[in-house]
Amino acid sequence: MNQNDHIVIRGDIVEVNGSEVNLYSPEGFKILADLWLKVGWDQKYIYSFSWLGRPIIQSPDDMLRIQEVIYDIKPDVVVETGIAHGGSLIYYASILQSMGNGRVVGIDIDIRQNNRIEIEAHKMFSLISLIEGSSIESSTFEKVKDLISENEKVLVILDSAHDYKHVKSEIEIYCSLVSIGSYIVVTDGSQEYLGSTPRAKADYPGYVDSWQDNNPKKAAEDFVLENDNYEILEPPFPFNEGNIDFRVTHWPSAFIKKIR
Repeated sequence: MNQNDHIVIRGDIVEVNGSEVNLYSPEGFKILADLWLKVGWDQKYIYSFSWLGRPIIQSPDDMLRIQEVIYDIKPDVVVETGIAHGGSLIYYASILQSMGNGRVVGIDIDIRQNNRIEIEAHKMFSLISLIEGSSIESSTFEKVKDLISENEKVLVILDSAHDYKHVKSEIEIYCSLVSIGSYIVVTDGSQEYLGSTPRAKADYPGYVDSWQDNNPKKAAEDFVLENDNYEILEPPFPFNEGNIDFRVTHWPSAFIKKIR
């Protein structure tokens, strides 16, 4: 769905720019899901969840799907750039603990003191290492590398700044850590079409017009065009007895798989 699409719902019909789709169909669900993501982001719906006591600012759909990926890959280390309140670090650590192996490395340019206190006091902290610094600085990356052994399986999740240049740099730096068959996950590519929302226009004036090109999704797509050892590949659903075979996600084009 594009940011300027005109949508009308009449009974069992969804009309998009004059074209009609059955509401009760995979196509109809996709239109509603995209609209739900857009309106939900505007209303800060994803700012209403926590995991084991810490706020986690992500869509529950994306969190459940990344859990499926973690269980399938079974990484020794999950590296995440962008910490915020620490909820996602706690989430990944709890999954790895339940699987009996693995730890988490979290990186942020500014770990706020109140968040650091809460993360370090959490029962999951024994599986978490915190690194403060810009994720694209060589000194920060060296600290991350020092925490990872040569033969460990690594999954990387990028969730810090979301402008094209920063994300592209992160991908180019951290892809070297990713194990063959694992992923570097580029979150929040939905920024591509969120620029038309009232919240975006109010909170980011003068910037949102660039979001259609200045976003994580484009950075991921451009990276794989330039690097044939990687491809964007949606992980398969491990279970699906329904009619929907696509993700309801704020992370389009997110899963960059290292194939060789």
